[in-house]
Amino acid sequence: MAEEAHGSEGGLAIHPMDQFKVTPLFGDGPIHWYTVTNVTLWMGIAVLCVIGLLVLGSRGRAVVPSRIQSVAELMYGFVHKMVEDVAGKDAVRYFPYIMTLFSFIVFSNMLGLIPLSFTTTTHIAVTAVLAMLVFVSVTVLGFVKNGTKFLGLFWITSAPLPMRPVLAIIELISYFVRPVSHSIRLAGNMMAGHAVVKVFAGFAAITVISPVSVLAITAMYGLELLVAFIQAYVFTILTCVYLKDALHPSH
Repeated sequence: MAEEAHGSEGGLAIHPMDQFKVTPLFGDGPIHWYTVTNVTLWMGIAVLCVIGLLVLGSRGRAVVPSRIQSVAELMYGFVHKMVEDVAGKDAVRYFPYIMTLFSFIVFSNMLGLIPLSFTTTTHIAVTAVLAMLVFVSVTVLGFVKNGTKFLGLFWITSAPLPMRPVLAIIELISYFVRPVSHSIRLAGNMMAGHAVVKVFAGFAAITVISPVSVLAITAMYGLELLVAFIQAYVFTILTCVYLKDALHPSH
């Protein structure tokens, strides 16, 4: 084990970024947009987990719920309260989309903690699509609901008149940066945590510091469980904030 942890020149051969490599499931050819990869597989598993929990797990609607139904109801109530508290009661009609978004992200994050699995939310290609869907949806909704009054989101009436054009430019830039920060925050946090765990796992191959590494990996794994949920929560609550801006641009 100790020899395997060293490179050809005596250095440690730890490659924490290899776990994020996209590979085709069938063959070794080039990857195209239609190629079935490990990302495709684990995204599909995440979707099946969401269906299993929210559809199959709660289909009985028992008065005394089973464990799976209890988890589904807890998740439902948690996200529903988040939408109502952050975006307002008139945003509840968009709850199904936000619930689906939260469920998919939290399952993708959790599945990535299984050994030899793949964390799809570490790839900016995945998180960027999720963020752009939110961005485009709330922007279109803002104009549909408010018309040109939606532009009031960028015009700060409480500021002095000479400052308003400058603030409008800043607000406009900030608005279009939203999908960038929205996607990078999720992908960056998930990637960083998994990379650190991989580094400690590599050190665990060295007998001298193996006990320390095992303790560190255990602590990091517990932290990653928390981060997996928190990052799904942060992505979802920001979606609720953007939805609130779309519904109430003057607030």
